[in-house]
Amino acid sequence: MSHNKTTRREFLRNAAISGAAVGMVPYVFTAQRADAATAKSKNDRLRVGAIGMKYQGSVIAKLALPYADVVAIADVDRQIAEKAQAEFPGKADLYEDYRKMLDRNDIDAITIGTPDHWHTKIVIDACRAGKDVYCEKPLTLTIDEGKRMCKVVEETGRVVQVGSWQRSDNRFRLACEMVRQGRIGKLQSVEVVLGKNKQGGPFKIEKPPAHLNWDMWQGQTPDVPYIKERCHYTFRWWYEYSGGQMTDWGAHHMDIAQWGIGLDHSGPVEVESTAKFPNVKNGYNVAIDFGVKLLYENGVTLEVADNGRNGVMFVGDKGRIFVNRGTVSGKPVEDLKDDPLPREKYTIYKHDNLTRPPRVGKHDAILNHMGNFFDCIQTREKPISDVVSQHRSVSVCHLSNISMWLGRKLKWDPQKELFVGDEEANARLLRPQRKGYEIDA
Repeated sequence: MSHNKTTRREFLRNAAISGAAVGMVPYVFTAQRADAATAKSKNDRLRVGAIGMKYQGSVIAKLALPYADVVAIADVDRQIAEKAQAEFPGKADLYEDYRKMLDRNDIDAITIGTPDHWHTKIVIDACRAGKDVYCEKPLTLTIDEGKRMCKVVEETGRVVQVGSWQRSDNRFRLACEMVRQGRIGKLQSVEVVLGKNKQGGPFKIEKPPAHLNWDMWQGQTPDVPYIKERCHYTFRWWYEYSGGQMTDWGAHHMDIAQWGIGLDHSGPVEVESTAKFPNVKNGYNVAIDFGVKLLYENGVTLEVADNGRNGVMFVGDKGRIFVNRGTVSGKPVEDLKDDPLPREKYTIYKHDNLTRPPRVGKHDAILNHMGNFFDCIQTREKPISDVVSQHRSVSVCHLSNISMWLGRKLKWDPQKELFVGDEEANARLLRPQRKGYEIDA
């Protein structure tokens, strides 16, 4: 196919064709595409395709610019795609259907900033098309999706970095290093505060705007009438597409909690929760109030609240450390003045950025996180937020939501990744997928 710049008329024509289809046609992967997408030498400028350009999708695509050229943009909303195209040098090609982008042999890597319910399918399709992937958090919509994704990433050997960039923030990294190296004594518990879920509704049912392919936006989820509050940023307050604060902030903070505990490739053995749900037709349906307590095999407890100071508190028998995006504090941190923890003694993750861009202020951590991704494209090492650890971190979020939905304590086997003796709970590990949008793995 030709890769000349897509005109507005061509975009509209493609949108009309896609919108008229009942579902997506099957995606056919060929070995030719995988062979063509092998890593280039360090002197070559990499080429990136960006999928999903609203909010964080546009942010991460821009953060790739110190390392690569954004040559293609895919979004099911034409207005968003065209706005993004104007913000990148070189006039990137536009696509409504991301799979046409994946067909291109000249694209090395993909950034994914779509709503959560699209992450798994696009990651899997991109890996099979021979592309390395930077995908926004939360990584998955269900635990079953994460298991499938880990399998495909291992089979294809692609580099997948998840946008849980707090791992690249010196504050969170320091806190976890100190906990893992015994600076607070024996770890006893972790406390996480995420913040309240948004409430709202009932919302108005409308006709989808002409610039949005609403059928494709919904993807695997149930086909429902268009409500603008279901779309773009506010999708996170609907369980059909996300998991509320539990998977939004939780994908960050629960990841840091498990990283500090040292079980980020495993999980808890028990979860119990409390939750109050709204009952508003055509309104947000995430829990109004919630609290969760998880137990790990080593005796450490992880408690999650929606009210308090946002962040993560590690509590040991000899001290405590609090960390969020503004601070890392506690007496063990103060004691670093006399007993420092040099960077060369960090043990959790050995590979550091080799190609860090100039400092730009508040986005330093995200830039370093993106830099780590591009370093790993060259070295083929695992990135700092690898797919297995992030599958396990968001699994804790999904476990918490399942416990809330069922309203009872659940036992979890982190090795088998199944609930123990509870078929009703195990049925929640996956969701029905709409015909034409199934995840093929």
